[in-house]
Amino acid sequence: MAKLDASRASNEELRKANEDLRKDLQQLGERSTGERGPTIQTRAHPKPFSQAIMDVVIPASFITPNIVFTGVEDLEAHLTAFNAQMMISGGTNAMHCKMFMGTFIDTTL
Repeated sequence: MAKLDASRASNEELRKANEDLRKDLQQLGERSTGERGPTIQTRAHPKPFSQAIMDVVIPASFITPNIVFTGVEDLEAHLTAFNAQMMISGGTNAMHCKMFMGTFIDTTL
């Protein structure tokens, strides 16, 4: 019974502390209304794929191609090797598009 009472007391202390924090946050929010801080420009990240490609799920059992392209190698040879490995692994065209981006590293990415 003593443990239950101690737990209830602890919970009540936490509830009061949370309520105090909520009040403080509300007061800060009310103070900051109307005040404008510096505007921060955010850079939009381009999305290289259509939504259909972005939404495709790569199964955990899918064998990913074990090749990389740094920009020094022959691009045509890289594409041929990638297509060969993807043909063996199977998958849809959307999967191929999504996986191809993963073969780039360094500046080519």
